[in-house]
Amino acid sequence: MEHRIVGPGPYRATKLWNETVELFRARMPLRKHRCRFKSYERCFTAAEAVDWLHELLRCSQNFGPEVTRKQTVQLLKKFLKNHVIEDIKGKWGQEDFDDNRHLYRFPPSSPLKPYPKKPPYQKDVIKFPEWNDLPPGTSQENIPVRPVVMNSEMWYKRHSIAIGEVPACRLVYRRQLTEAHVEEIWKSMTLAYLQKILGLDSLEEILDIKLVNSKFIIHNVYSVSKQGFVILDDKSRPNCSDLKQPMYLGFEKDVFKTIADYYGHLKEPLLTFHLFDAFVSVLGLLQKEKMAIEAFQICCLLLPPENRRKLQLLMRMMARICLNKEMPPLCDGFGTRTLMVQTFSRCILCSKDEVDLDELLAARLVTFLMDNYQEILKVPMALQTSIEERVAHLRRVQIKYPGADMDITLSAPSFCRQISPEEFEYQRAYGSQEPLAALLEEVITDTKLSNKEKKKKLKQFQKSYPEVYQERFPTPESEALLFPEKPKPKPQLLMWALKNPFQPFQRTRSFRM
Repeated sequence: MEHRIVGPGPYRATKLWNETVELFRARMPLRKHRCRFKSYERCFTAAEAVDWLHELLRCSQNFGPEVTRKQTVQLLKKFLKNHVIEDIKGKWGQEDFDDNRHLYRFPPSSPLKPYPKKPPYQKDVIKFPEWNDLPPGTSQENIPVRPVVMNSEMWYKRHSIAIGEVPACRLVYRRQLTEAHVEEIWKSMTLAYLQKILGLDSLEEILDIKLVNSKFIIHNVYSVSKQGFVILDDKSRPNCSDLKQPMYLGFEKDVFKTIADYYGHLKEPLLTFHLFDAFVSVLGLLQKEKMAIEAFQICCLLLPPENRRKLQLLMRMMARICLNKEMPPLCDGFGTRTLMVQTFSRCILCSKDEVDLDELLAARLVTFLMDNYQEILKVPMALQTSIEERVAHLRRVQIKYPGADMDITLSAPSFCRQISPEEFEYQRAYGSQEPLAALLEEVITDTKLSNKEKKKKLKQFQKSYPEVYQERFPTPESEALLFPEKPKPKPQLLMWALKNPFQPFQRTRSFRM
């Protein structure tokens, strides 16, 4: 019973529904049953369906082992309502499914849910002030943008400081960024960061970008207490931390019930209706825990500050209750962790429209939040630093040198591309080899130099630029060809050079006996 992992992306809840329906219809065991003296082929009891589907969901990485039998019964009720199954008399459309011996069967066809289509989103682009923007009220003819050819003269003018000549320059100030510009930077870069983590081509199908409030993002980043909780602008709410509550038997249960009733009567879940698809999409990254935490961090920044603060307080309470071993049991039928998930999952995540798997998805999300809430509800420092550096860069001034005005036709200032240290070392080592190789050839082909002078210069060149020299003379034989040795005449044997040329041969005494 393998359940295919559905990754992040649009319509993930619908994909999970179709995937579960297909597996249930294809692999649910069917057999012959008798009911009221009559036999029915290829059917199953309600209890058998609950057993099989519960095991499928618990073993699936899309839902996890936290799925309860009660949630499985709720899902089968929705199967009956949507005609995924029917009773043996052909009745369906009502959620009157119970965990009993009632017989059910599959209809001849079970249509899968289609994917909804959303109209394309037209983004209102906010133009940022450029270096050469004219003052308001003036106009300029449209000049076609052409690439700037970096010739030697322009290169000299731009890099004259490096050779010791500093020409006159002037500071060009960019027009001041407005608050709307800064808010747009925060919104666009935050959404781009989320899109990159999810690996999607667009966020339009999982998020209504028009509903994303940039003021919420900025408030959630900067208006934070030392404990990490969001500070609200409205401070007129009563603070009950100093009130002494009476302690009595069952006090913890009454407090828990009061908190559960408060969150259960919220008009909207804490993660809001319009962010439902975004959070469900991030659930597809739970196999990659680090990426999932980063994606949840970004999504939680999009929440209204009041919702984010309530979520922080609720998750801290749930985690502390689960870790408190001295806490008396709050419910006789469930464990503490299961009770927390079942009680608060729907007030944290649910869809405005009825979604068939929202209860299972909400339980999966709340379980992950409880285990990682301290990391998820922190401000992502990498994103904050990146945006602050971007805003600071746009507020800097630009230095202009004489002769550099030909950049005025560019639509935006160009920036240097940052390279890695390895690439820098490679460019430093091999970027100037062509002129050095040409210089080496000039030394080799210079006929005015004697062989002694030429050898001396080549030795110096080899010591200074061994890579270029090695490329020109890869072997000692190739180097020897440059200075061919002249054949030396063989010296004649002179008679007077011998010590005793005519000394007679002397017999030696034989050792043989």
